[in-house]
Amino acid sequence: MTGRLAFVESPVQLLNVLEWAHARGRGPVPTAAPAPAPGPDAAAAPAPVSGPGAGSSSGPASGAGTGSGPGAGFGSGTASGSGTASGPGAASATDPAPAPASGAADDLKDVADDLKIVVLSPTDPMSRGQLRRMAQLARDEGFAVHWQEARAGRGALVRTLRELGGPLRAADRVIVGDPFSRYVQLLLTLFGPRHVTVVDDGTATMEFAAQLAGGERLVRWHRKGDLGPRELVLAPVTSMARRRLAPGPGRTVEIFTSLPVQAPPGTEVTANSYAWTRDRFGPPALTGGADLVGTSLVETGVVDADQYLRVVGRLARAHGATRYFAHRRESPEKLHRVAVEAGLQVVRPDLPLELIARRGPIGSTVVSFPSTVVHTLPLALAGTGVKVAVCEIEPEWLRATASPRAQGFLAGVAGTASGADRLAPRGPGADRLEFG
Repeated sequence: MTGRLAFVESPVQLLNVLEWAHARGRGPVPTAAPAPAPGPDAAAAPAPVSGPGAGSSSGPASGAGTGSGPGAGFGSGTASGSGTASGPGAASATDPAPAPASGAADDLKDVADDLKIVVLSPTDPMSRGQLRRMAQLARDEGFAVHWQEARAGRGALVRTLRELGGPLRAADRVIVGDPFSRYVQLLLTLFGPRHVTVVDDGTATMEFAAQLAGGERLVRWHRKGDLGPRELVLAPVTSMARRRLAPGPGRTVEIFTSLPVQAPPGTEVTANSYAWTRDRFGPPALTGGADLVGTSLVETGVVDADQYLRVVGRLARAHGATRYFAHRRESPEKLHRVAVEAGLQVVRPDLPLELIARRGPIGSTVVSFPSTVVHTLPLALAGTGVKVAVCEIEPEWLRATASPRAQGFLAGVAGTASGADRLAPRGPGADRLEFG
């Protein structure tokens, strides 16, 4: 078997596949220290967000193109995307896809020749728009990108398995970004590769590594883990996929990550330093102010919406923030409240935030709730002078229905972010979040 095949379902996964290829193409991969072709439809963006006095910003991502045909036609297909934004400083999030910086032209040539990227297209418009733009960046690096409409109605699953079966059987290494994805689990179950690499897709990497090391069932951290009817039906697939994601006789497993993970013995853990992002883009111009980074903790049922909006307002006042970079899964209704109630300009990036921040302009201080960016932005912005701060989640902000594991997991994400300062309330009912 020859060749490497990557399956991605989000823009961040595709970015981290490019980072992995960049690391592999430049010689030995650094060892991490152990821790305690788009579819024919155009993607419409969510409704623009506006607020009095705050300005408004939207990132309608659109794109059209043709994917490659059934089978292994990975070398064809096009991707395009565009976005617009209004308000001061918003151009950084929505300009046409950036041209790479000079000086690192051929790092990936050999790797690109034998790495094929398959986009298992999601359904939400923001993710599709960002993925189209990331797919074009990957093509600009010389990679073949195949856009698979894996969720396009009845028959999509069977069609996807039929079209990808041959390339999967031929691949010596498979790179995946979301080991919790039912699609990825099914593909791993049916076509067990000899070598597997898992790249980051948010903080889920930390939970995946811990569950793998503990021999636990794979369950996303924000879910309670109850076995409903659907989970019972899929339990055999999840169990087999967990075995396929663990090192064993004739099978190696690598975790390529910028996060602190506790992996099981025999797993290769390699560091993602965001070298490709730094080499290709920036350094950014700094605005001198502060930017806030949004989160989908409300949408995933973890944090109460009113509590979240209250804290966003407190952070904006405390740090003089003017812009709010929205997570791609945040609802238009919540973002409207952010603009109106907190007076912030809402920016909907059409590329992962690591690229947006590296291109600039970006605030001299970036404040985020516990998420991947408190680990990745210090790496992507190394040497720029930007300070990254993480606002810890207080127990009273959680919804009553939140997973019992939520508080501990989020505290771990914040507490292990060695490159970020920590913010915490000072005194009961304090209206200011200060550096701890």
